[in-house]
Amino acid sequence: MIVEHLKNRGLFDEFRRDCLADVDTKPAYQNLRQKVDNFVTTQLSTQEWNSSINKNQMRNGLRQSVVQSGMLESGVDRIITQVVDPKMNHTFRPHIETAIHDFLSGERKEENVLGSNPAPSDQIEPQEVLSASGPKTP
Repeated sequence: MIVEHLKNRGLFDEFRRDCLADVDTKPAYQNLRQKVDNFVTTQLSTQEWNSSINKNQMRNGLRQSVVQSGMLESGVDRIITQVVDPKMNHTFRPHIETAIHDFLSGERKEENVLGSNPAPSDQIEPQEVLSASGPKTP
């Protein structure tokens, strides 16, 4: 429920925009991009080009090779360290704490409203309990 509350407030979108605005200026991203570019260039240089080559098949094979190389995993970890970690305590955490506080205080208000108005089942007057033998006769 809290995650939904954060999503509804648009916090995840805001965090994503903040990070994406920063990512291409960081050395980790630039290094990863250069590594991937060099890897792709090397892989393509070994291919003999002709018009009968299925481009989609080649693209998928290239993508699979990049993923299997492991360079993305370590590169993305470095990007997270440079982009997300510095924002964690100063940007993200205060927003999340405020949203959680608002969410929890909203829940307390609902509980107080429900607590002051008894549930309909509490308002029903007690009725005579029927015994196993049937209703009592006067």
